[in-house]
Amino acid sequence: MTQRSPMVTAERNRTLALASALVRGAVAAGLGLGSLTVLVMVLWISSPYPDSGPGGALRAAAGVWLLAHGAGLLRPDTLSGVPAPVSLVPLLLVVGPVWLAHRAARDAADPEEGRPRPSQAGAFCAVTAGYLLVVAGAAAAARGGSLRPDPDTLVFPVALVVAGAAAAGVWTAAGRPFGPLPSWSPLVLQEAVARTVVRDRAEAACRSAAVGVTVLLGGGALLVAVALGRNAGAAQDAFLGLAGDWSGRIAVLLLAASLVPNAALWGASYGLGPGFSLGTGATATPLGLAGSPTAPSFPLLAAVPDQGPGTLLNGAALAVPVAAALALAWSTARRAAPADAPRARAWSRSETVRVTLLAALGCGAATALLTAVAGGPLGTGALREFGPVWWLAGPAALAWTAGLGVPAVLLLRRWRLRTPGWAWRRDVPGADESPAAAPTRVPGETSTKGAANATVSEARAGAEARASGGRRRRWWAPWRGRAAGAPGDAARGGSAASTASVPAPGGGPETASGPSADGSGPGDGGFEPYDFLPTDPWHAKDFRETRWASLKRDSGGLMADFPAASAGSTGSADPVGSADADSDTDAEAAGSAAGRPAPAPDRPGPTP
Repeated sequence: MTQRSPMVTAERNRTLALASALVRGAVAAGLGLGSLTVLVMVLWISSPYPDSGPGGALRAAAGVWLLAHGAGLLRPDTLSGVPAPVSLVPLLLVVGPVWLAHRAARDAADPEEGRPRPSQAGAFCAVTAGYLLVVAGAAAAARGGSLRPDPDTLVFPVALVVAGAAAAGVWTAAGRPFGPLPSWSPLVLQEAVARTVVRDRAEAACRSAAVGVTVLLGGGALLVAVALGRNAGAAQDAFLGLAGDWSGRIAVLLLAASLVPNAALWGASYGLGPGFSLGTGATATPLGLAGSPTAPSFPLLAAVPDQGPGTLLNGAALAVPVAAALALAWSTARRAAPADAPRARAWSRSETVRVTLLAALGCGAATALLTAVAGGPLGTGALREFGPVWWLAGPAALAWTAGLGVPAVLLLRRWRLRTPGWAWRRDVPGADESPAAAPTRVPGETSTKGAANATVSEARAGAEARASGGRRRRWWAPWRGRAAGAPGDAARGGSAASTASVPAPGGGPETASGPSADGSGPGDGGFEPYDFLPTDPWHAKDFRETRWASLKRDSGGLMADFPAASAGSTGSADPVGSADADSDTDAEAAGSAAGRPAPAPDRPGPTP
């Protein structure tokens, strides 16, 4: 009566797993809040003239932590008495909370061995709920501070950011699968996602879009660095004017470092063309700074160009979207025409264009999302518009990457599929290392079979030498040494299948009819090399059992279970005869690969 049933044990394990996931979410939020609180308290302790006590510092730390999740803050201490919004999120602070929520969900969905494992949906809900409980507590604690959270922003975007990070963690624990889609999604979309080709093309588009966004951010950061270098004096004056003691300067330096990703996005928007707003009456673009900017004194804002029309140096910022479009096109072209695959596997032009357009769409969407969070209002008056305009930056990124990326990817695809670059490629990698293409002489082997193998190797070497015009090809220039009408030109599909004289089984030369590779007649007694068809290791002796097992597996149980024996050894009990039959099979495989019948090997006489 005291023995537990399996149903009760499973239910108890499931409950424990969900409780563990809930605790993981709360601990992740506590770690982020605690680390930021320690930093704020250190700055408050080191400040010689603090404005408030430790309670005010703790409430300010809670407000800054909520700001790192995208929450809007209200600053009540203003000259007009109207609370001023502070919605400019330092993007470097977002990395910590997002990574902690992601790791908590990943560890909850894929726990250590020996611990109960919840379902993916249960882990997601539990981690998100535990994290949001701490968010609610921090919002309640920061209500009476100098930076009060806006209640309307706690659901969007704070809850959305936490849920997105938790969902990404669960997806990572599941192995980052791409599908299957839910049952309520359209059937056509489910069938498309189930196809491997669609998944590969979608993955290529996502990677190319990520490359384009990365180049945009790098170019924007480079623009900001160059502008700050040119205006280093103004940046230094702004830095020294904000704080007179070393603790205040450290705080300004940390704030500037947390706003570096924002500055990179401002520079990217500037290079794209729409620029950014410096208040309601000023906009900075490569064409110039129009209007009267209303910007606070801050070191990073020293990179803002001067008023007036833009110069040629300002127009050089347009190289940033050009570089992003070329990088996106190069990333797509590498997948469309890979260097380690045969030419037949290259994508078509229409497919390459579709993937490039999809990558450009992803780049535009990501740029719009990032620029939307890179700016925000800093007041209710002129500073209510501060930063890049997302609904202009996103379409601009799409226009640049699609307008320049599509022609560039077509040119790159054509260049990668050019005849000299593809002339040395083979449909079967490593064909020269196959057993049939590189025969070895075994001690004790008959002279006739060794001569045939040597003839095959010599013929292959002679054909390659003749195809290259008598000169060895270099790995760095495979197209050199190829005559215009050389036989064996892989780009034109030409074949140098001319006849050659090979030794007969009896040892005498046997000359085939037809002209030789160099134009000599069939009556010449000398040996003339000729091309061989590429051999596949699939037809070698060592792969017979593997081939037989594959055929048996694909037959669906129709083939009987008996060993893979050659035709010559069926019904023969003589081991010597079986070995000879295997040798015949190998000789026939080599002969068929060379385009001629294989010579019959010498069979030993019957033993008494």
